[in-house]
Amino acid sequence: MIGGTLDLGAGRRGVDMGPSAIRYAGLDQLLAEKLGVTVTDTGNVISPVVETAAIGDEHARYLEQILDLCDRLAQRVEEVVGRGAMPLVLGGDHSVALGSLVGMAKARGGPGGVVWVDAHGDVNTPQTSPTGNVHGMVLAAALGLAGDEFAREGWPLPAVDPGKVAFIGVRSLDGGERKLLQRIDAKVFTMSDVDRMGIEPCTREALAHAAGGSFLHLSLDLDVVDPEYAPGVGTPVRGGLSYREAHLAMEVVAESGSIDSMDVVEVNPILDRENATGQLAVELVASALGARIL
Repeated sequence: MIGGTLDLGAGRRGVDMGPSAIRYAGLDQLLAEKLGVTVTDTGNVISPVVETAAIGDEHARYLEQILDLCDRLAQRVEEVVGRGAMPLVLGGDHSVALGSLVGMAKARGGPGGVVWVDAHGDVNTPQTSPTGNVHGMVLAAALGLAGDEFAREGWPLPAVDPGKVAFIGVRSLDGGERKLLQRIDAKVFTMSDVDRMGIEPCTREALAHAAGGSFLHLSLDLDVVDPEYAPGVGTPVRGGLSYREAHLAMEVVAESGSIDSMDVVEVNPILDRENATGQLAVELVASALGARIL
């Protein structure tokens, strides 16, 4: 486990406490007890607080500090893979996924695939973002499509193959994101698709589409779940996955046996109810790694 205590990429404060909320809900104990795995907690990669950080360009707020954290996080991910372990990154806002993906691309020697389980596409750029919040640009950055300002020495960008990207649960896209998605060979399962097809076939097709690269990464944003079940997120969107749909999606992931790394992000304890979203994050990670009712 690697924590990324980052909220500079988001529009609301508090998500930097997400790693603590997930740990407090007993992630390591559950994985050890239910799955019998050895969990090593490497601690947190720390971000500066907003009050001490310079905003920089309003079109990509706090970008310098975010890239610095992601660089340190990528180094830790690379070290974990080098030891033969699976990196599980706890966010923090979704910007931490850039560190996860860059670290995996460095460790595996090239771009991989990603299944992005999220209410949002996160493929804005500084030119298209309506907010300037970097957590909404992170996947475009990993694809090498967000502009030169996201480049950093030693980073293998693109870290993700544009033909190996799949989305599950999307229900909020900006105009610029729609245009970018039309340019790449992404598989996008919106909530309408989930309603029509069911979550199981959507997840299986998403995994198949994203497979075949140097690695397969699962990025789970808790706002993909309906706010009724996951109230503690910064950008809630009604009409998301139900509690059981979210678990079934993660169970299908586990059955595939195909993921090499994972992050779980956007748990905001300030907005939560009795750490319900932190607890849900723990349960979903356990399902993704193989926990079962029987």
